[in-house]
Amino acid sequence: MSNTENLLSRITVTPRIMVGKPTMRGMRITVEQILRALSGGVSEQELLEEYPELEREDFQAMFAYVTGLVEEERVFALGVHPS
Repeated sequence: MSNTENLLSRITVTPRIMVGKPTMRGMRITVEQILRALSGGVSEQELLEEYPELEREDFQAMFAYVTGLVEEERVFALGVHPS
């Protein structure tokens, strides 16, 4: 198993947990929560203190997961007419 696959195994999606949103290792901590906190200026260290069950590898897993989503994203121009 590659390092990326190993990291991605930390991201779990279970319909019974947080209505199926991606979570960290099946805990009630969503990828969205962590990203929202980081984008709001909360540091990884602060999050590790607030959520002692998190591990540094969880952040790497989250970034690998989101990178995969962005990598697959496609943008299509709709209704744009050439000038």
